[in-house]
Amino acid sequence: MILKKLALVNYKNFEQEDFEFNPRINCFVGFNGVGKTNTLDSIYHLAYGKSYFNPVTSQNIKHKKDFFVIEGEFERLERKEHIVVSAKKGQKKVIKRNGKNYEKFSEHIGLIPVVIISPADRDLITEGSEIRRKFIDGIIAQSDKTYLNDLLAYNKLLSQRNSLLKYFAANQHYDQETLSVYNEQLSPLAESIFQKRSEFLSVFTPIFKDRYHHISKGKEAVDLHYRSQLKEESPLALFDSYLQKDLQRQYTGAGTHKDDLSFKIKNYSVKKFGSQGQQKSYLIALKLAQYDFLQQHTGVKPILLLDDVFDKLDEERVGQIVQWVTQGNLGQLFISDTHAQRTEEVVKKYASDYKIIKL
Repeated sequence: MILKKLALVNYKNFEQEDFEFNPRINCFVGFNGVGKTNTLDSIYHLAYGKSYFNPVTSQNIKHKKDFFVIEGEFERLERKEHIVVSAKKGQKKVIKRNGKNYEKFSEHIGLIPVVIISPADRDLITEGSEIRRKFIDGIIAQSDKTYLNDLLAYNKLLSQRNSLLKYFAANQHYDQETLSVYNEQLSPLAESIFQKRSEFLSVFTPIFKDRYHHISKGKEAVDLHYRSQLKEESPLALFDSYLQKDLQRQYTGAGTHKDDLSFKIKNYSVKKFGSQGQQKSYLIALKLAQYDFLQQHTGVKPILLLDDVFDKLDEERVGQIVQWVTQGNLGQLFISDTHAQRTEEVVKKYASDYKIIKL
């Protein structure tokens, strides 16, 4: 997967900007606040239809402007793909592929595989389970449309069930028959999501462990554990056992929307006991495993975005990734950094074909 050209209009801090890229390595350099991260985020936006850093569409429009447009020209398996994402205040976002609007944004997911490594990734360790579910869901959905559709249907029904629970509380009225309809509709979707998450992690975890082994040079063992209520009970049994709690809390307390990942290093919690260096290595291994999985299951080398690269990686690790690109093990690479000289020195040590873009 290669991004050849990028055009931005009123996107975040950019009023109008056009870029042409090297097919291998591109480095955005400049002071803080000039838009390096925003440029990488625009590439992510073209792939996923939303910002990595701020999913609220209107907040990605440049201050005092009414709309934004992101336009990218890609080459995917020797075929050109022209993607445009645009949004206007008060209107629905539009995504176009080769001049044609998508009826559903979900149809676009998986076309442009992109992996981003950013300082914001620490949220995977420090924040709640929703962040970790989104991480695995985002990977699976890029290679499995059925999974994505099941997930969207489940979340829609879950929202409706929660609204019904709130209605019961507000009106002091309980209707078991109506609630049972939602339970029966949610159950097969929950089973399918649970099964596919389990299958994914059985494949993904060994890839992740291998990546961590190389990054840490075999210094310590790591693991991923999938935590789900469905390992113990069926969805229908869970809904029944949580009924009284759900009625009191006006919220569905059981199901695949409560799943989580447990991050372990030497059998201890990475969040509680991992050093800063170990946490960084853990996150990088997760993202590189994501890259490997997507490449294996889509047949396309994803675009790799390294945001504020030296916050996460030392010069040796950056050089290693650049070397992987030059050896053909990775696809196109985008790097952002505040120090142009440092970036170029590391890159040119391993590559002769690259582009430095000063912002």
